[in-house]
Amino acid sequence: MTQAHRPLAGLLVAGALLTAGCAQSVDPIERLGRKAAQQVTPGAGAPGAAHRRWGLARPLAAAPRPPLRRLSAPPVVDRVPTRHKVVFLTFDERAARDPRFVRMTGELKLPVSVFRTAGHPDLRTLSYERQRAEICGRREVRLFSPPHGAYNEDTLRAAADCGVRAVVLGRKHADGERLRPGQIVRAETRTAAWLLRRIQEQGYAVARLEDYV
Repeated sequence: MTQAHRPLAGLLVAGALLTAGCAQSVDPIERLGRKAAQQVTPGAGAPGAAHRRWGLARPLAAAPRPPLRRLSAPPVVDRVPTRHKVVFLTFDERAARDPRFVRMTGELKLPVSVFRTAGHPDLRTLSYERQRAEICGRREVRLFSPPHGAYNEDTLRAAADCGVRAVVLGRKHADGERLRPGQIVRAETRTAAWLLRRIQEQGYAVARLEDYV
């Protein structure tokens, strides 16, 4: 698939090519949470302490209950269709190796999605067989984020064969930019606290991607 096949209006449904769920968005409670809980500083659990420590004016708002409706076909998405003021944060696998980030997600109970993207090839340069090996060889099982956001028809076919539920794209948030409901933000650990402040200032909550896709 060429660049012309990037999602339009935030959503392209690839139902003919994707049939199931192979990379997994990771809730810190599942992967980062246990490690973070072990690193919380004694006394850090005092009421109101966590959000002030990370420069937030108040505790993070709770995301509304996700809709019961589920998409009938696995999509390729760069945003989730919702009217709720929620956004979704994705990080590459290096986030799990950043102690400060692990601590922040644990203390704030922040739902994030961690994908294996760094240091991996542009899948469009690989054959179908090599793409299938690359995707199926990952431990994640539900969502897949192609490295560098690059994919083609073979990527989608290989993802379907590996049991991928959805192919997830995202983009960085620029300073001064207004967020949109359902936006998937490709974030970095070094600017995570700054991004959370922007999210909070604009009245948004952070939601768990697997609950919506």
